[in-house]
Amino acid sequence: MIRFGLRLAVAGGREALTRLLVIAAAVAIGSGLLLTTLAGVNAVNAQLTRYASMYPNASAGDVDPLWWSTRQDYFRGKQIIRIDVAATGSTSPIPVGVPRVPAPGEYFASPAFRDLLAAHPAAELGDRYPGRGLGTVGPAALTSPDTLLIIVGGTPDQVAALPAAKQVTSVGDTPALPETTVNLILGVIAGGLLFPVLIFIGTATRLSAARREQRFAAMRLVGATPRQISTVAAVEAAAAAVAGTAVGFGLFYAFREPLAGIPFTGMPFFPGDLSLGLLNVLLVALGVPAGAALAAQVSLRRVRISPLGVTRRVTPRAPRAYRLIPMVLGVAVLVFAIGYRPETSDGQAAVFLPGLLLIMAGLVLAGPWLTMVGARVMARYANRPATLIAARRLADNPKAGFRAISGIMLALFVTSVAVGVITTIVDERGPAPVGSTDAGTVTTVFDEKATSVPDTLFAELRTISGVRSATAIREDPDPTNGGEGGMIACTDLPSAYGRCADGASVIEVPLGLSRWGESASAATVWPAASLTLDELQRLPATSVVVGTDGSAAAVERVRTVLEVAFPTFWVGPNVPGDFESDFADTLRGWEQLANVVIIASLALGGCSLAVSVIGGLTERRRPFSLLRLSGAPVRVLRRVVALESAVPMLAVAAVAIGMGLLAAHLFLRAQMHYTLIAPEPRFYVIVVVGLVACLGVIASTMPLLERVTGPETARSE
Repeated sequence: MIRFGLRLAVAGGREALTRLLVIAAAVAIGSGLLLTTLAGVNAVNAQLTRYASMYPNASAGDVDPLWWSTRQDYFRGKQIIRIDVAATGSTSPIPVGVPRVPAPGEYFASPAFRDLLAAHPAAELGDRYPGRGLGTVGPAALTSPDTLLIIVGGTPDQVAALPAAKQVTSVGDTPALPETTVNLILGVIAGGLLFPVLIFIGTATRLSAARREQRFAAMRLVGATPRQISTVAAVEAAAAAVAGTAVGFGLFYAFREPLAGIPFTGMPFFPGDLSLGLLNVLLVALGVPAGAALAAQVSLRRVRISPLGVTRRVTPRAPRAYRLIPMVLGVAVLVFAIGYRPETSDGQAAVFLPGLLLIMAGLVLAGPWLTMVGARVMARYANRPATLIAARRLADNPKAGFRAISGIMLALFVTSVAVGVITTIVDERGPAPVGSTDAGTVTTVFDEKATSVPDTLFAELRTISGVRSATAIREDPDPTNGGEGGMIACTDLPSAYGRCADGASVIEVPLGLSRWGESASAATVWPAASLTLDELQRLPATSVVVGTDGSAAAVERVRTVLEVAFPTFWVGPNVPGDFESDFADTLRGWEQLANVVIIASLALGGCSLAVSVIGGLTERRRPFSLLRLSGAPVRVLRRVVALESAVPMLAVAAVAIGMGLLAAHLFLRAQMHYTLIAPEPRFYVIVVVGLVACLGVIASTMPLLERVTGPETARSE
């Protein structure tokens, strides 16, 4: 029977060969995207593992310890990771990616950072790292080819005095701990791409299912057993799937390098990071053909019952409302998470991810019921023959009507969740507005209070072109204020940052002369402090705030001067919005990935839709041709086909987007106490363009309708 099945698949005429090629092409595209998705998850895990290696845990062992301190710095909105190391003996461990531990006055820099040092004046960047460059940091220590990393050598006493300094006896074995939000976004996006891919493959393997059912029913009537029929069907589907899967592997490896260069996550991958493990290869190489064979088996369930089951055309059982239960449970899980938020990252993922996956599964399960309800409403208000025929056909078999658009529903749900979450976080934690006073303010906060700031430092800062003011903020002596504010004399307050309350000589101000979430302004009135000028002068300085014209050259020259003057910083002198800008850039990378997913998913949904519509037309040649013989115009049949696909698609699109934004809102309330911000217009533009493209796919199949429903079709049937 296996040879007979292969013969039917390959030598069964033009229709069989066309079906084989279409299924193989669909499986090739789907498996290629599936491989890319799995490799992308592996690449992100590789990035996170390398990032974790920059922050090793303190450890003890039989070797000489290595002093280690990892700090952050910024240059023109880009984050720089600085690692200071000092060996205490000949057996000290060597940092990942370099041949040896740099000595005092030496450093290794990543290739991207070496290019950055060469491209800008030393006064803006290079003077922060005096000494001799030994070479580049290898890829094993870099999260991305664009990573800005420098490993600086020092003496044990120097590094031990730095913030977060620790002694380590092993490097590179720190496990990756992904941030919960990123982990969830990755999981949902990966699932959102996998579902349409699998639906596309399943739809393709069901191509001409009705015609094949009739053929297999005829074989049953002449004596074939159900097992033999199942074997033939499985062989036909698996043969096309095996060929398509092989082509899919070829497509993946052919396009892996250009795909690695696309900053899907805000930074490009190394090509080698887009790798496939043995489990991934086996999952696709064996799972896709097995899934295709299973789809073929499911499509023949009526033939297995009776060889007359196909010709009798019994109306399928209508879906019930219980299909809504998983979707409701998923929403309930996210609502429950608002009042119960686990402390650990794993615990949060264990609550949020199942809730989102429940909603996704619930949408797929509830889709036929929603299609049936919509079809009955459409039939009730139908005033044209095409509308009534389409509504009755959808109500008769809502599962088949929904199957073609299920991929589109999942694509819209997933991207609504991802874009809703990302848009809100970017809005809440974005950078300072360009052109504001904050955008030109450089602040360095001392990790250990300095007793004084030398006047020569202020003189050096004021010689920099673009610097408008330089002020020292002194420590707030009241410990109940949390150490987030300081004191300053009214005579030292620059006018751009506000004014003192009436009668005040000393005022209370934030460490950066601007409140959290509020830009500095000349109209701000700062409250008086209960200190005299003499008492103020005896307090240690806690930060230095430098106002500039906002130009990149002035800001970076000020950073360099402050870092050289105060080398034991934890986070380098920063402009308000440095961290937020870096974080927002990362999230915009995820948003870009979400846009890629919605385009790819809508494209897959459109392909599934095209295959379903074409398959439906070929399977309904007889009833449509009989309608034409009875006097129905072709335009009426076109409206029937269009309404059968377009009406459910538009209806489920609205449901999917609404459920996606609801899930995003519940996640944001539970995880960050944020309220959902409506996505930007380009999200709706992408959705509208994608849906219009799907409608175009439906329209492109219309010429086939007239060709396959002519009188000769009715005669041949």
